[in-house]
Amino acid sequence: MIGNLGKIAKNVATGFFNKTLNRLRGAGISTDSRLVQARAKWSGRSDKTDWRVRLQVPDNSPIARFFDFENNELMKPLAEAGGIFWPLTPTMQIQHSANYNPMAQTHSNLPFQAYQNSQIESLSIIGEFPVQNSEDAKHWVATVNFLRTASKMFFGQDDKDGLKGNPPPILHFYGYGDHMFNKIPVVISSFNVELRQGIDYISTKQHNTPYKQLNGPDEGFFMNAEGEDQTWAPSLSNISCVITPIYSRESMKNFSMKKFVNGELNGKGADQIGFI
Repeated sequence: MIGNLGKIAKNVATGFFNKTLNRLRGAGISTDSRLVQARAKWSGRSDKTDWRVRLQVPDNSPIARFFDFENNELMKPLAEAGGIFWPLTPTMQIQHSANYNPMAQTHSNLPFQAYQNSQIESLSIIGEFPVQNSEDAKHWVATVNFLRTASKMFFGQDDKDGLKGNPPPILHFYGYGDHMFNKIPVVISSFNVELRQGIDYISTKQHNTPYKQLNGPDEGFFMNAEGEDQTWAPSLSNISCVITPIYSRESMKNFSMKKFVNGELNGKGADQIGFI
């Protein structure tokens, strides 16, 4: 009897373990022979379309030359994606609204509702960012720097790109395939980075630029041992972002209710942006 119970318990545990590994593999997490060796994957899978939630710099735009992902050591981890993405499935809040103005009528129990307009509210994205090694830490630092940059206008002394005076850049929002969010023009309204207490931090080095010593050669403790840039990234943090869809008057002229209901305005065309 005891031997049979042991076999049943072993079979249950094995089935649970295998199901867990299958879920991890389906989520893009590589596993070794033991569950404790599972590692989150930051890179996309080559055999499938990338459907992760992400913000990208529009192709062939002056903004792409400004970020210069390939030659900017700080932003280079974002070169493959052309922007940032949430490595784990984030929480999202999406709201559409149709606005009506109540028109009060004399000697009437109920007002008439006069349609005013429809609109898409700002989208809220909240997701966790795991950092397991120095390469992940580089990606985390680049992501935060991207959000800092993309939420500021072009202002200051350097005007070699001819962008001085422009507002924060318009980005393209993607996520969950063609008929959810595909090439949606958005701007970053706000973002928040949660640095939690009681977790480990992992160091990373972006490039070999020495820090400037503050008070002479005796102040060496303001530099790390190798004299290189060093940043510490949390092993787990929350990065939330509020983005607002933004459409030009010209793009709104090309809107068609018939095409929209048929899924033809999903941003798949070369010169087409996505409507939601």
